[in-house]
Amino acid sequence: MMFVKHSDAKSPAAAEEKAQYSSDPDLIQEKVDASDDVSDVSSQVFVDEKLLQQAEGVATQVISTRDDPDLPVITLRVVFLGIGLSIFSSVLGTIYTFKPQNATVSQLFCLIIAYVLGTAMAALPRGGLWRYINPGPFNIKEHTVIVIMASTASSVATAMEIIAALDLFYDLRLNSAVAVFSIFATQMLGYGLAGLLRTFLVYPTYAFYPAYISVVNLLQSLHFGGSLNAKRRKFFWIAFAAIFFWEWIPQYTFPLLTAISVICLADNGRHAFVRNLFGAGSSNEGLGLLSFSTSWTLITQGSPLVWPLQTQINSFIGMGLGYVVLTTAYYSNAFNGRDITFMSTSLFGLDGDTYNQTAVIGADYKLNSDALETVGLPRYTTTYAISQLCYNLSLGAAFTSLALWHWPEVKTAFGGLRFLKSGHADIDDPHYKEMQKYPEVPQWAYGLLFFVSLAIGIGCSYAGPNGTVLIPAWSIIFFTILSCFIAIVLGFITATTGFNISVKYAIQIIAAFLHPGQPIPVMYANLFGNSTSFQTLYMLQDLKLGQYTKVPPRMTFAAQMAGSIVGSIFNFTMMKIIVENNREVLKDPVGTRVWSGWIIQQYNSASVAMGALGKELFSIGKPAGYWIIPFAMLPYSVNGQWWSCVVIGIFSQWWLRTRHPGWFVKYNYLLSAALDGGSQVILFILSFAVFGASGNSIPFPTWWGNSATLSVDRCKSV
Repeated sequence: MMFVKHSDAKSPAAAEEKAQYSSDPDLIQEKVDASDDVSDVSSQVFVDEKLLQQAEGVATQVISTRDDPDLPVITLRVVFLGIGLSIFSSVLGTIYTFKPQNATVSQLFCLIIAYVLGTAMAALPRGGLWRYINPGPFNIKEHTVIVIMASTASSVATAMEIIAALDLFYDLRLNSAVAVFSIFATQMLGYGLAGLLRTFLVYPTYAFYPAYISVVNLLQSLHFGGSLNAKRRKFFWIAFAAIFFWEWIPQYTFPLLTAISVICLADNGRHAFVRNLFGAGSSNEGLGLLSFSTSWTLITQGSPLVWPLQTQINSFIGMGLGYVVLTTAYYSNAFNGRDITFMSTSLFGLDGDTYNQTAVIGADYKLNSDALETVGLPRYTTTYAISQLCYNLSLGAAFTSLALWHWPEVKTAFGGLRFLKSGHADIDDPHYKEMQKYPEVPQWAYGLLFFVSLAIGIGCSYAGPNGTVLIPAWSIIFFTILSCFIAIVLGFITATTGFNISVKYAIQIIAAFLHPGQPIPVMYANLFGNSTSFQTLYMLQDLKLGQYTKVPPRMTFAAQMAGSIVGSIFNFTMMKIIVENNREVLKDPVGTRVWSGWIIQQYNSASVAMGALGKELFSIGKPAGYWIIPFAMLPYSVNGQWWSCVVIGIFSQWWLRTRHPGWFVKYNYLLSAALDGGSQVILFILSFAVFGASGNSIPFPTWWGNSATLSVDRCKSV
C-alpha cells in the first residue's frame, strides 16, 4: 500500500490525506492505480517509511486488502488445472530431491504455469456447454487455489525420502499402498495441527511470511486492473524473459559461472586447502568463501530479495563463523576427522572409506554387536558433526527467543485456550478483517483430521515387509506430541523472519536413546517428530496465502487436501523410478553433477549412527567423541551462491528499502517472483532435455568453462 506524495507533503492537508489513506488501504490502491506516470516513482508516491522499517510492514505496504466476494472459486477450470499441475509439480519436486543442487519447486513456478494455462482457457468460447469450462475471466481466487494445490503436491514429504532410504540402504521395500498412506497420513497430521494455530500464526499481522509477499504481489499485479499494475506486469515479464534466456548458460554451457572464485582460478585445483575453504561449484566440494554465483537457481536459496535485513545479517554472521570454525576444526583434527573428506553427509569407517553398515546391521534390522567389534564405529566428517551441533543449538535458541521476546504474543493466542474457541478471533489485521465474511473451517474438523491421520500412521508402521514393525505406537504418539510444541516455535520463527530451522538431528538423537540399537525406528521418528512440524508450517503458509488473496478458508483447506492426495501418489511413483534407475549413483557419497543421493544419505547416516550406535557415539565417556552434539546453519552441497546473496540482500533490503522505498514497494518483490519463475522454468526444461531426468543425459562439450578434469569452479581435480 502506498500513499500519494505531494510537493507539500508536510502540510496539514497532506497529513490529513495520508491519515485517510492509512485507515483505508483500498483507497490507497485506487489512488495508486489511477497514477499513470511512474517514470519517477519517488516523485509520484511515497510509502509509510516508519511502518516499512518494521519487517512486517511489507504485509500492509506491498499487498492490497481488495476483495470481491462474488468471484467464483471452485470451477471446472480449477479442478482440471489444479490436478494436472499437482501431478506435474510433484514429479518435478521428487526429481529435485535427487539432484546435487538443493533446489525446490517454488510456488512462483506453479503460479506462472497456472497463469498461462488459466488465461488460455479463459480465451475459449463461453456459450453453451463451454460455459462450464470457461465461466469467465481467470480470477485471482481461482489462480490461488490452483497454486495451493500444485505447491502442496510439490512439497516432497519426509516420508518419501525415508522410504527411499529404506529401499537404497536396507533393501526394504514397502508395499505401495502402505507407502502412499504413510506419506499422506504424516502430511495430514501437520494439517490438523495447523488449524489449531491459526490465531497465533495466520491471522495476526506479525505472521507475515516474508517468502510469500512476492507470491501475493505477483498474483495481485496479474489480476488487478489499473495502469500501475499494467506496468508491473510488463516489468515482470521482461525480468522473467531475461533470466529465462540467461540461466541456461551457467547451468549448462558455462557452469563455471555458477561459482566464480578468483582464488580457485589461480590455484587451478592444486591445493586441498584452497578447495576446502574456497571451492563451491560441485556437490560438497568446499565452503565457498568469496565465491560468487551468477545462477539465480542457486542464489534464490538465500532469499536475498525477500528475507528481512535482520534475518539476512544474522545468516551472514553465522556463515562467517562457519568459515572459521569448520576450517579450524578440520585442520586441528576435531572429531578425529582430518584423514577423511572435508565435506560429506555419509558415514565413514576407520579406513576412511564409506562405512560398511550392512556388516553391523543384522537381518532383523538391529545392531549386530559381534560384527561391530570387528568393523568398528562409524565416523562423521568434522564439518558434518559440527553442522549437527549447530542445528541442535539453533533449536534451543529458538525456544529461548520465543520465551524471552515474544511471550505476549504467545499469551494472547493461547491464554484461556482462546485458540480452541469457535468463530472469528479478535485480531486487528486488515487482511483478516476482510476474511471475516467467509465461514471458517471448524476446529473439530481439524481435530478429527489430526486423530484419524495419527491412527493411519500407526497402522502403516505395523505393516512393514515380513511383519517388520517400523516404529512402535507409543513412540509415534510421543514424537507427535513433541512436534506440536516444536511447530509453535518453528512456525513463529518462519512467520516473522522467513528462516527455517532444522530439527531432524535433535529428533534423531532423542530417538536414539529411546530405541537403542534400532536404526529404522530412529529414521521413522523423523516422520512424526520432524515432518509433522514442517507440514504444519506448510499448511500455515498456505492459509496465510489464502488470507492475503481472500480465498474462503474452506476452499483453501480443500485445495490443500487435494494437492496432498495427488502429491502422495506421484511422489512415491517418481521416487521408485529414480531409485531403480540410479541406485549406485545415489548410494555414492559424492554423486555426480546430474544425480546425487545426499539428502537420502543423511537419513541413512542418522539411522545407523544414531539408531544402531547412538549410545556408543553420543554418550559421555565413549571413545567416539561425539557426546557434545546432543547438547547443541552451516552450508552443505553446492555453496557458490552465498556471497552473491550477501551483495543482493544488502542492496535490496537496506539500500532500496531505505533509500528508494517507492521502487522497493512497487517492484522488489515482483522482481523476486520473476527471477524465481524464469529460472525454475528453464531448469525444468534442462532437467528433462539434457540433465538426465528423462533417462538420458546429454553433457555439454568440455572446454575451459566446463572442464572434464576439474570441478566447475576449477578448484578440485576430478
